[in-house]
Amino acid sequence: MIEDKNQARTSLSELGEFGLINHLTQNFNIQHKSTIKGVGDDAAVIEMTDKQILVTTDMLIEGVHFDLSYMPLKHLGYKAVMVNLSDVYAMNGNATQIAVSIAVSNRFSLEAMEELYEGIHLACKGYNIDLIGGDTTSSTTGLLISITAIGEIKKEDVVYRNSAKPTDLLVVSGDLGAAYLGLQVLEREKQVFQVNPDSQPDLTNYSYLIERQLKPEARKDIVKLLKDLEVKPTSMIDISDGLSSEILHICTQSKVGCNLYEDKIPLDPQVISTCEEFNLNSTTIALSGGEDYELLFTISQEDFLKIKANPHLSIIGHITDESEGVNLVTRANQQIKLTAQGWNALQKE
Repeated sequence: MIEDKNQARTSLSELGEFGLINHLTQNFNIQHKSTIKGVGDDAAVIEMTDKQILVTTDMLIEGVHFDLSYMPLKHLGYKAVMVNLSDVYAMNGNATQIAVSIAVSNRFSLEAMEELYEGIHLACKGYNIDLIGGDTTSSTTGLLISITAIGEIKKEDVVYRNSAKPTDLLVVSGDLGAAYLGLQVLEREKQVFQVNPDSQPDLTNYSYLIERQLKPEARKDIVKLLKDLEVKPTSMIDISDGLSSEILHICTQSKVGCNLYEDKIPLDPQVISTCEEFNLNSTTIALSGGEDYELLFTISQEDFLKIKANPHLSIIGHITDESEGVNLVTRANQQIKLTAQGWNALQKE
C-alpha cells in the first residue's frame, strides 16, 4: 500500500507547486563550494572549476521500474538517487549535486511525498550531495521520478567504456545477482498476499537479497579504494542491466574480446541457496539479473598485485583480441558466446 489510510492526509493541491517544493526541500543544506545557488531560483548556479563536469540522468516510472505494493516510498527515493550516483562513480568521478523532478497523481498525499523525499534526503546526506533543483507536475498514471546527477573529475582521471586493451584484467566489485533475486522473492510474496491478505511473510532468509533490491548502495567507496591503491582502470561501467550486457558494452566500444570465467563470478551464499530454492541457475542470474550497481572495470596487468586478494574486488576474466569474441568459460572449461539477456528498457511486452 502507498500509505496508512488512518494517517492524516494532506492534499498536494493545498500547497501548490512552489509551496510543495519549498516544503519538501527545506531541510536540504548546501555542502559543496561549487554550489553557488541551489533550490529557489529560475536555475541553479554551479561554479566551474579546472575540473570537468559529469552529467547523467535516469527516470523511474511506476509500473515499469518499481511496484509500490512492496517498494516503500522512502526506499524508492533513496534508490532513485543511487541509480544516478552510480553512473557518476562509473566514470571514476565524484558526485556533487542532483536535481529531482517528479510527476505525481492525486492519489498521493503530502505525507507520501514527505516519505519519498526523506529517502532522497538520506541519500544526499550519506553521499555528500547537494539538491539543487528540479520540477514537480501532475500525472494521470501514478508516480514518475527523474533525477539528474552532476559530478566533477580531473581531466586526467576520467575513465570511459571504450579504452579496454587486450591482456587487461576484468574486475568487478562486490557480488552479483542478489538484487534480481530480491525482486523475485518480493514478487512471490506479493502473489501470496493477493491470495491470502492475512499471511505474514518470513523474509529472514532473504534479508540481504531484499536489501540489495530495495536499498542498493552506489560504490563511491570503490572509486576511493582504487585511488588509494593508485590504480586507474582502463575502462569502467556500472552494472545496472546485468553483467553480460555491461561486458558487451565495454567490448563493443573498446573493440576487444573477453574471456569471463564462470567460477570466478562472485556470489553471496544467499544467492546460491535462493537459486537452488527457485530452481534457477546462479550463473544465469549473475549474468542477466541487473540492478546490482556494482562497478565493472578493466585494469592493466601491471596493477594485478595492487588489487590481488582485496576482499572488495574479484578478478573475473581478461580482455582478448576482438577476433576471439566475447566468451563465458564454464566450470567444465567450455567456451560459450556471451549474449546480452539483461534488462532492455524498450523491450516489447
